[in-house]
Amino acid sequence: MNEAIAMDYKLKSISKAGIPEAASKAELYRFLNDPEESESICRDILALDPANQQALRLLGLALTDQFLGVGTDRYREAKEAFEKLSDNYERLYHTGLLFERRAKAQIQAGQPPHTLLPLLEQALSCYAEAETIRPPENDDAILRWNRCVRLLEMLKSRLEEGLVSFDVHDAPPI
Repeated sequence: MNEAIAMDYKLKSISKAGIPEAASKAELYRFLNDPEESESICRDILALDPANQQALRLLGLALTDQFLGVGTDRYREAKEAFEKLSDNYERLYHTGLLFERRAKAQIQAGQPPHTLLPLLEQALSCYAEAETIRPPENDDAILRWNRCVRLLEMLKSRLEEGLVSFDVHDAPPI
């Protein structure tokens, strides 16, 4: 059995002409909630064209789609993909998404609300800067800003509930 696993398989290269169709498939797999497939296709594109902006953006997004709020999340890989985006607006906006999605994953994982503030503040900072250089009629950074503010309001509410519940149910030492 080990010999079968040890067989010498190698990755095959896609054609340069096939990149647009491959990128469409990567986007489709993201929409189908299959980020691992999307990631694999993006890596095939980037092996042939390391500066392909669509593949870098989709790779970063596919990686953030896989965040679970744990130490094994590939945060650094997603950040590196977004840092290679050549358009400053795209780089800022997607870096904001990275921080926001990391915070959301940690919320889902049950992290204490007060530990998420720095991530959401970093997201807000990216969105604020992206807003100043956004393309005309593109309100994406504003929409993401508003979502982060709502997340902060929800976290504040959870913190207050936690404090109230602690005060209400705590008993003095005997």
